[in-house]
Amino acid sequence: MTSPASNHSSPPWAQTHRASATISPLSALAHRMGEAATTWLSSLTPGQRSHAVYTVADDERKNWHYIPRTRSGLSLRELSGGQQKLAFRLLATGLSERAYGQALAIMSLEAVLAELEGPARSNPRDPDLYHFTVFGTPSDTEPWGWRVEGHHISLNFLIAGGIASAPQFFGSNPGKVPAHGLSDSGLAGMAGFRVLALEEDLGRRLVTMLDHAQRHRAIILPEAPRDILTTFQRNVTRETAIGLAASSMTEDQQHLLHTLIETYARRMPEALADHQLDRIARDGTGHIHFGWAGGEHVGDPHYYRLQGPGFLVEYDNTQNGANHIHTVWRDFDAEWGDDLLANHYAERRHGDRSDHAHGEHGTHGHGPEDHADHSHDADDHAGHKH
Repeated sequence: MTSPASNHSSPPWAQTHRASATISPLSALAHRMGEAATTWLSSLTPGQRSHAVYTVADDERKNWHYIPRTRSGLSLRELSGGQQKLAFRLLATGLSERAYGQALAIMSLEAVLAELEGPARSNPRDPDLYHFTVFGTPSDTEPWGWRVEGHHISLNFLIAGGIASAPQFFGSNPGKVPAHGLSDSGLAGMAGFRVLALEEDLGRRLVTMLDHAQRHRAIILPEAPRDILTTFQRNVTRETAIGLAASSMTEDQQHLLHTLIETYARRMPEALADHQLDRIARDGTGHIHFGWAGGEHVGDPHYYRLQGPGFLVEYDNTQNGANHIHTVWRDFDAEWGDDLLANHYAERRHGDRSDHAHGEHGTHGHGPEDHADHSHDADDHAGHKH
């Protein structure tokens, strides 16, 4: 076995130079999200808005899942062509270019499933059954959030002085489009297509790089579980990491591990991905663990996980003859943006006390109009009081 790489070796992303700017990249991204959400909301009728908008505090914000089911929000099916374009523009602000393409491909697989399963299928298969929901009023100063969700996609964002983007789920059924069973000429042309090919191939490549001793530590179960272990839990608990630590890997193995982590992190827009990867680097990449379960050959049911001090990635491919993939990114510290909300309201309470103290000495504090978000027209927000 080659000697493990130094625990202090820096992952590739930690060496990336980032130019300073007047406005932080995260703030600029949050503003773009707000503009896109406001534009979409402005295109809706009052009746549509009543279904599309909830408060930030509503329990619906954390009501997430990745299976076919009845959902809140507005589906693409309920939108006009113009409204759909604006919805997709909002979706694009929350993903990298590659991940945006993956999301559209995942939606398109619903048509593949509809033909493969036939009219007797138990679940609706419709590329237009993806729902868009906004929580609160898009703003540069007040908390708000948004979600896009349907079969095998769940993207959840909370904006409040920062951006929270977990849980984040992508799945693919089929994992590889079969060459048979598709009579539609357009769908038949998708034969062999794999939406999550990189996620599958990199994980398998890493486990096959391990020597006997490393493999003994990396294999966490002899058989792969039927699904990701955290399933659709609203919150995940930080538990002792299992598997093989990055500090016990060779330099080449660590590089592949970093590439695999980046594959998931860079589903997010660049500013958000850089922020997440910088945090992972600060936490210490040597503490990241890689765990594997199941077979190591193409077609074998298999599962893997990547766990660091602040994050968890799970990948599972066991259902439908190991041709049905689930992947998820969870955040132990910033799930749902609860930390951002706590900080926002703590700062507001501190500001209220300061304003009260200044008032006692004759100093006028800023009124509500001084803090208003003037980045969007007032008409864009009219009626968003669900």
